[in-house]
Amino acid sequence: MSAKKTLVIGASENPARYSNLAIKRLLHYQHPVVAIGKKKGTVGPVEIETEQKNFDDVDTVTMYLNPQRQQEYYHYILSLHPRRIIFNPGAENEELEELARKNGIQPMEACTLVLLNTGQF
Repeated sequence: MSAKKTLVIGASENPARYSNLAIKRLLHYQHPVVAIGKKKGTVGPVEIETEQKNFDDVDTVTMYLNPQRQQEYYHYILSLHPRRIIFNPGAENEELEELARKNGIQPMEACTLVLLNTGQF
């Protein structure tokens, strides 16, 4: 399995949040992780950024924001040219999925944790 650099949007230091579990699980499977959230913090060795940084070589964006909160990230996500965007449960967004398709990015409505656990990530 090759490492896929993953950007977690909606990252949280709160261990009860799925974004937090996803960061830990991605690291467990040795995928490099970068993260953006509302508040600065850390999950293990991963710094949660609050700004839209220009990360290089992002393969996957995994989304943990509801569709209304995603709008400010549309241009940013498209500018990173990821291979795919995973819309986790509650983050499904037709508008962004359509934009992704038009820009050659594969949208997936799926759960990052399930994909990792079943070897489909």
